[in-house]
Amino acid sequence: MTRRPDYLAANAGRRVPMPGFVLLVHPRGDGVATMRIGITVTKKVGNAVVRNRIKRRFRALSREILPDHGWPGADHVLIGREAALTSDYAGLREHLAKALTKSRNVAPGGNRSRPKR
Repeated sequence: MTRRPDYLAANAGRRVPMPGFVLLVHPRGDGVATMRIGITVTKKVGNAVVRNRIKRRFRALSREILPDHGWPGADHVLIGREAALTSDYAGLREHLAKALTKSRNVAPGGNRSRPKR
């Protein structure tokens, strides 16, 4: 995903927080079964080198996990946290698979502690 409106639409989807990331899943409803991935890491996490390292880890995880556990026809957004850099790869893999499983049981827009803007 590269367009801001896609990320904003995904923000209204299902939200599953995990130690190294927050997963947002938003079914597009356009009849196309392709799964799309978006990755974002804020500047609060670190400098460009740190953010890019986290994004590379997430891209590798998504290539490995999404084909088996992802939602067909949905946008998946990973929002990186600082723990993603220090966590081992196997732990992140387990957390992503668990988050995708949990996302099927979370209500759309659920798990929000802050009001919508």
